[in-house]
Amino acid sequence: MAHPVLWALGTTSFVASVSLALVTQFENASRPRDRGAAVLNLDQAGLGGTNPTRFAPNSVTLAADSLGHFSTEVDVAGRSLRMLVDTGASICAFSYEDAQRLGLHVYERDFNRRIDTANGAVSAATIRVPVMRIGTIGVRDVEAVVLPKGRLGKSLLGMSFLRRLNDFKMSDGRLTLRG
Repeated sequence: MAHPVLWALGTTSFVASVSLALVTQFENASRPRDRGAAVLNLDQAGLGGTNPTRFAPNSVTLAADSLGHFSTEVDVAGRSLRMLVDTGASICAFSYEDAQRLGLHVYERDFNRRIDTANGAVSAATIRVPVMRIGTIGVRDVEAVVLPKGRLGKSLLGMSFLRRLNDFKMSDGRLTLRG
């Protein structure tokens, strides 16, 4: 008779332990997690500029500069370049000088694409960048152009990169990109 009682007590104890573990697991899963976005100050990182950039999983938030423009450090095929975010540019555009520094070499014969800019029509060289990254966001095989020497003051992060993101929006002087 003692044997069935011990079996019942053992089974009850086991079920109670498993139930307690499951309740604890469900309580922990239902609590909101503080993912605590890390903050990278570009001045502290030695990258120049005054815009703090926040990183969260697959999200980057940029602060506007004093003129309301957004610029950020972009990893272009493994090299860093500060670019101006330009939603009005249909394609990413590199100055000739920046392209040379990045190892994106083009030749005179490559300037065979005519594009319209705010300053008029210009010949450009079409390129493809294997990968471009901003923080935790990466986009592969990005179409871009290189403008002739002296024709572009700052390289532009255009829609050929931005349209491939899941989302981007501006609010309260901040631009949030989601990969």
